[in-house]
Amino acid sequence: MWDQQFEEILRRQLPFLPPDEPVAEDTSLRDFGLDSLGMVELLSALENSFGVRFVEEQLTLDTFETAGTLWKALSEAAPAG
Repeated sequence: MWDQQFEEILRRQLPFLPPDEPVAEDTSLRDFGLDSLGMVELLSALENSFGVRFVEEQLTLDTFETAGTLWKALSEAAPAG
């Protein structure tokens, strides 16, 4: 499972996710309000917070489909540097 930092960053971009609702692996990010601008902001926040760079192949709608697919992509992202 992911860490607290990931969930906090993710929740900031999900305006329709109630604060008391858990984020599950299959939580649909778009259903809870993640739009294209939110994807860019989320990508930037994750790269800066975790010190990674997503590769071009990861920058697809599929990557941002669910919390689980995004965490998997983040875990596979190359260290920045």
